[in-house]
Amino acid sequence: MDAADVWVAKDDGTDIIRAAAIVGIGSDYNGNITARMTGGEGAAVTLVVPGTREDGPHTPADFHRQLIRVVAELSDAHGSFMVRPVCDDRHGWRWVTEAL
Repeated sequence: MDAADVWVAKDDGTDIIRAAAIVGIGSDYNGNITARMTGGEGAAVTLVVPGTREDGPHTPADFHRQLIRVVAELSDAHGSFMVRPVCDDRHGWRWVTEAL
C-alpha cells in the first residue's frame, strides 16, 4: 500500500509544504497558525494570518488541532491531497481538502 501524499497550503496560496515535513503546529493569541518544519534550522511557515482579512473572523481556538486531525485522517487514504485554510462569511475559517 502506498501512503497518502499530503500537502498543506498557506491561506493565500504562496507557500505549499509537505505535511510529512511538519514537526509541530502552533496557534498564537492573534489566531496565526504556524507550522514548524523538520531540519536543524527550525524553519517555520505561517499558514494562516487572519488579521490580513478586513474585519474577518478570528480562527477557532482549536484550528491548529483541526489541521492535525485532517492530516491524520488523510494518512490512511490513497493518492495525493492538498489541505488549505479558507475563510468565508458563512462558515468562518475551515480546512478544505482536495485531491490532486
